[in-house]
Amino acid sequence: MAAPPRKKKPVSTVPKTRASPSRSVATKSLPPEKANTARWTFLTNHSHVLVILSRNPSMVLREVAIKVGITERAVQRIIADLEEAGVIRKEKVGRQNHYLINADQPLRHPIESHKMISDLLELLSENEESNS
Repeated sequence: MAAPPRKKKPVSTVPKTRASPSRSVATKSLPPEKANTARWTFLTNHSHVLVILSRNPSMVLREVAIKVGITERAVQRIIADLEEAGVIRKEKVGRQNHYLINADQPLRHPIESHKMISDLLELLSENEESNS
């Protein structure tokens, strides 16, 4: 006697989630004493990319990714978001991209919308200089 046919498992339309690869990249790029405190930061990756490009508008995406601790593809998505919002504009200079920041735009969250991008960049550049 033949075995009854097996029931097929339903195919899920929800993609399986994985741990974010950016966490492991970010943690690996930090010194061991700071790796445990890197589970979260006060600033988003979008703001990290913006700050880095404000300091070095011609930095290549691979270097930005290393500094932020995320993948190069994540940096591409963030730059696309920032371009779409009008926060940055990309110009070709020879074979390299140069990023111009529109610092006169307000910050996006309602809590900070009374401040401009220039205020954030100024605050973070002051912190950098005072730590030197």
